[in-house]
Amino acid sequence: MKYIIIPLLLLYACLQAGRAQVLPPVSPEDFSTRQVHLDFHTSEHLTGIGEKFDKEKWQEALKGAKVNSINIFAKGHHGWTYYPSHYGKQHPNLDFDLLGAQITACHEIGVKCPLYFTIGWSVQDALEHPEWVIREKDGKSAYEKKTAHLEANDPFPKFTWPLLMPEGAYLELILKQTEELCENYDIDGFWYDIIPINTVNYNAYSLEEMMQAGIDTSDEEAVNAHHVEKLRHFMASCNEVIKRHHPEASIFYNWSTHMDRSNTFRYRLYEYNTAHDLEDLPTTWQGYDVFPLRAKYFSNTGRPITGMSGKFHTAWGEFGGFKYPDALKYEAASMISYGANVNFGDQLHPSGEIDPATYQNIGRAYDYVEKIEAYGPGGKHTARTGLWMTMDNEADQGASLLLLETQTNYVVVNNLADWSALEVIIIPSKSGLEGKDLQRFGRYLDRGGKLLILGEGAMNEERSGFVFNVGGSYSGEAAYDIDYTVVTNALASNVVRSPFLNYIPALKINPEAGAEILAHIREPYFSRTKAHYTSHQHTPYRMENAPHPAILQKGNVIMAAHPLDRIYREYGSQVHRDLFKNILDRLLLHPMVRAGLPSAGRVNLLHFPEQNRYVVHLLYGPPIQRGIARVIEDLVPLYDVEVTLDVDEPVRSAYTVPEHQVLDIAQKDSGFSIVVPEFSCHTAIVFEY
Repeated sequence: MKYIIIPLLLLYACLQAGRAQVLPPVSPEDFSTRQVHLDFHTSEHLTGIGEKFDKEKWQEALKGAKVNSINIFAKGHHGWTYYPSHYGKQHPNLDFDLLGAQITACHEIGVKCPLYFTIGWSVQDALEHPEWVIREKDGKSAYEKKTAHLEANDPFPKFTWPLLMPEGAYLELILKQTEELCENYDIDGFWYDIIPINTVNYNAYSLEEMMQAGIDTSDEEAVNAHHVEKLRHFMASCNEVIKRHHPEASIFYNWSTHMDRSNTFRYRLYEYNTAHDLEDLPTTWQGYDVFPLRAKYFSNTGRPITGMSGKFHTAWGEFGGFKYPDALKYEAASMISYGANVNFGDQLHPSGEIDPATYQNIGRAYDYVEKIEAYGPGGKHTARTGLWMTMDNEADQGASLLLLETQTNYVVVNNLADWSALEVIIIPSKSGLEGKDLQRFGRYLDRGGKLLILGEGAMNEERSGFVFNVGGSYSGEAAYDIDYTVVTNALASNVVRSPFLNYIPALKINPEAGAEILAHIREPYFSRTKAHYTSHQHTPYRMENAPHPAILQKGNVIMAAHPLDRIYREYGSQVHRDLFKNILDRLLLHPMVRAGLPSAGRVNLLHFPEQNRYVVHLLYGPPIQRGIARVIEDLVPLYDVEVTLDVDEPVRSAYTVPEHQVLDIAQKDSGFSIVVPEFSCHTAIVFEY
């Protein structure tokens, strides 16, 4: 086909329009608390599409499960629409307007139904227009590289689709289909999927378009920035169409809130959403501790957040897989605890028949959600401990895990406007603080703030020195493959006094006069190599301390030379978690909340100033690794859990939710203390003032 090249001035105008379509914050009350995301990716090889759709059974399932919003399919990954389209192609084996029937069925019972619309993965569009497929620098697509060797009857790899870029003629098609949906249906919202946030396109159209725009294709930074501008134009254009027809409609672009998508945070592409869906399938993706960090970051944006998991044992596209009710209850309670609405993914059978067992399971969780949802979404995350996200997922998730497993309630500070309440901020082990961010930390320290810095978190972008006064100067990388820590009395609580192994060695720091050394390093005799090795794994430590320390303190700054976050995330050694807790306790003297929970317990504090209440959420449901999946099935009770709240307001009453059991309040130090006699899975303590 003939390529449509956007002239440079027109492209500039489009991009300026894109910036104007960044959406304002939306009230949390405008979003549904109990949602379902209903997958429906059906190929042309399946017949009888939707033939067993039954409005009464559909409504009965949703009402019975207490669902108040369900994402339904306008267009799926195979490229077919599920409604009559002038621009796309309705599924060849669907003989009626399934989408329209589902919208009517939902609206009759007061259930919202945003429309799912695929972007990056669309097989029919890729087959008909291979020139739309994203290609790498070598001219080949990732899909071709993965599938070109396969014969017709070879097994096909899971989650494998050609990836398209929403630009040029493909963007025109997307906008036409979006507009016809807006014109023909009563729209609650759009849920756009598979946005190629980080996948730069080098196909023929994109290369010529970059040439017209004056982009040097050998300059990866410029190419990526241009790629982001095209994504902004795509999202702004969709937003303009939708808001022109349905001003109150919700809009979400999936992959714009994933932690491992660097452009998400660097360019704030999530600003085109009206709300943020935080997709995670914890059984087989990154686990149960990814969601809290994401929730805390996105809760600061002023938009509602929704936790998004699945009813599946594994992941999307699994027919006949079930996560059992206890696991669904724990996940739902966790989402509410972190201030999020709840969404569970399901997959509709090609026949259109909704599965009653699935909605019985979801309904048990949503029965509980209904009782506690007034104490989660809309609450403000509040703490005296802050975490700076470096945008290195391993470091950030490791630091978050250390905080979660020590029951340290925290807030994310990157997009937090006011740091005045923060007693200490933790900087994970990724270098690169600079510019306005570094200046803000300087002002924070000048006001008496405290820092706990891990590994490379204190280093400049060039890795030549430290950006903070940590009590010493940088003197180089580790000389050996591992090393050992020896703590002093200052950090000895629950920590072995013998040298203990660090699986990742420390930076070398030359301490200066006046710095307090809190832990020493013992280096091994040599690194384990083919020429020099001893025993099965690690070389033992020397008998004398190295001249460079493991941990040192200068004023309100403590520097841990090891990446304790990465070590704990990768190896899970309790000694490193206890060491981290001891370091933090030297700085964090007045936490807002303390809770006597086991390491697998979770605590989160939300503030509802308009209701004059704080809510402390407690969770306990340890996952078990079983095969490829993390499973929650034993929700054992905990007894006599003490919770202390230290806030400025005078607390006048405390009670549990959902039981509404009134609790006795005792004064403890500067806080208010209560004891929860018993809970299983989840409880919330409401402190009214």
